[in-house]
Amino acid sequence: MNLRKIIINSQSQKYPIFIGQNIISKLSSIIKKNSIKFNNCLLVIDKNVPKKMILLIKKNLKNKKIFIHYIEANEKNKNQKNTNNIIKILLDKNFSRDDCLISIGGGIVGDISGFAASLFKRGITFINIPTTLLSQVDSSIGGKTGVNTSHGKNLIGSFYQPKLVVSDCNFLKTLPKREVICGYGEILKHSLISNKNFYKFLNRNFENIISLRSPFIEKAIYESCKIKKKIVEKDEKEKNLRKVLNFGHTFAHAYEASLGYSTKLNHGEAVLLGMYSALKFSLVNKILKKKEHSLIIDHFKSSKLPYNLKEFFFSRDIKKIISFMTKDKKNKSSMINLILLKKIGFPKIGSQYNRKHIEIFLKKELIN
Repeated sequence: MNLRKIIINSQSQKYPIFIGQNIISKLSSIIKKNSIKFNNCLLVIDKNVPKKMILLIKKNLKNKKIFIHYIEANEKNKNQKNTNNIIKILLDKNFSRDDCLISIGGGIVGDISGFAASLFKRGITFINIPTTLLSQVDSSIGGKTGVNTSHGKNLIGSFYQPKLVVSDCNFLKTLPKREVICGYGEILKHSLISNKNFYKFLNRNFENIISLRSPFIEKAIYESCKIKKKIVEKDEKEKNLRKVLNFGHTFAHAYEASLGYSTKLNHGEAVLLGMYSALKFSLVNKILKKKEHSLIIDHFKSSKLPYNLKEFFFSRDIKKIISFMTKDKKNKSSMINLILLKKIGFPKIGSQYNRKHIEIFLKKELIN
């Protein structure tokens, strides 16, 4: 068992992330070694998680009193109602603040569970076991929790750090390729905003990573987590530097919301589309040079990553997209805040544009 460990030293809490193959079988000893004590635990589980993995987790919690709650994980179910359902179970079963809530699933389940954990008695012990590539490299790190509303994505939530994150690569073998591509989008994002050498590694080893070959997949997850670790340690509450993690996301969240969080476009695919839009926007506004832009776009196209807006939208959708962009939580005025790219490893924070500017850009993208 090749186990990798990262320690997150956030302002509010210090906690470890474990990455490797078959580490769920060591869950009991990992919990014990990290001095996490509880008697009762609620497992909030994505319905898609294989039963054999759930049985293995339960086996490693044999001395605990276990309650189980399943969630059908999709963006439409990432709402306050499902958060309240979790809190009701905790109340009905008379959980204390010293008991534990364990999320087992992707980013949707982790976000809902973490939010419920932050609200229940002002904070219950929270352990995150991410089961998708996207959640292992992104949403399980940094303490962002929350739910969607009809007004937009993740507009209600909190910052609440877990006590422990366990990322077992064995979960990834159960995923369809589409879900692996979704996770790769966040890995690619981390390389673009922070590390050109890591980008080169991804470019060379794309097929090995997507095929979940060892040690390439473990290295991709580990290096991606290290990048996010450095950022969230410096800026836990997204006052400045952490905003770079939103590269591509202002477009992405608006694309998702405009489609009503349809399965036609998953979150990771929306992030890839959003990054492609942000890269083109950076180019046309003379922030990113053509040579650097071409280098990245070649990777999108040779790797067959989603990039073509015309496959999802028509020009008639532009006003709806921009309406959701104006509601993005990163905006501080009527202007739309975008994270753009100067070159690989050098993002640009604080670029603000009016609706008209972005409308003209999207028209060119969808009509030409």
